[in-house]
Amino acid sequence: MAEDMQHDSVPTPDLSGSQSVDRALRLLALVGRETASGLPLSEIVEDSGLNKPTVRRLLLALMRAGLVEQEARTRRYHLGEEAFVLGLLSGQRHGLLDLAMPSLRALSDTTQDTSFFSIRRDRFVICLHREEGTWPVRTHALQAGDQHPLGVGAGSLAMLAALPDDEIAGMIEANRAVLDARYPAYSPTQLRAEIDLTRRQGFALNPGHIVASSWGVGVPVRYPDGRVAGALSIAAIDSRMQPQRQEELAALLRHEARQVETRIVALLERRVKPEQPAHNEIRTAETTP
Repeated sequence: MAEDMQHDSVPTPDLSGSQSVDRALRLLALVGRETASGLPLSEIVEDSGLNKPTVRRLLLALMRAGLVEQEARTRRYHLGEEAFVLGLLSGQRHGLLDLAMPSLRALSDTTQDTSFFSIRRDRFVICLHREEGTWPVRTHALQAGDQHPLGVGAGSLAMLAALPDDEIAGMIEANRAVLDARYPAYSPTQLRAEIDLTRRQGFALNPGHIVASSWGVGVPVRYPDGRVAGALSIAAIDSRMQPQRQEELAALLRHEARQVETRIVALLERRVKPEQPAHNEIRTAETTP
């Protein structure tokens, strides 16, 4: 077993029941935040707020279940094969991406550029799918599976700007350290200014903040109750992102966002149809003398 997982001399409290499960799932979510590079033990300890021996014990349990793996060379933790399998099974049942796919294809066919569908995971955003366009020069700044802090990138910014102000403030503060360390173009002050601009113009714009020549436009997708379900976005090289075309792309994105929202409503209505027998029983009871 890797050196990281050797027994520690510091005593750890016994973990049992729901508290242990809650903590283990919190660690699983943290590890899933960095699918490509993985996370070192020190960062998991810091972000979880748990002590090192407790984190080690919970990671061991997740590793035994196949949900987490530790790379021998770097000693970083990654999602395991079982987590991948569970994700595929969940996607088949709760297919939000399936509802977005017709719109992604329509966007890329119409614009010739690359389109994306992303969802929020707490204070981060993950790209679920990248639909390639036919334009010969493409941007490769965002790939399926990539994760960034909420607000970083066009789709991510569209989701952040769609949240209530108090939640926005909390997300910016929660991500302050990672923004300072990895995303110098996204200071809290700059992020707030871009949120204001997004709300005024009706779409989010990434003017090459992550990769200089890669620009993006994004809009949110909402559930029927107004909560943010995800975001549609389009990325292209900067020469294809002049102001007039930004507006044109935003209009196409808003149209397709409404299409996805309509599909969500239809899916929910199919899942919560009233039970006819119960309805008949009520009518019978009311009309029986």
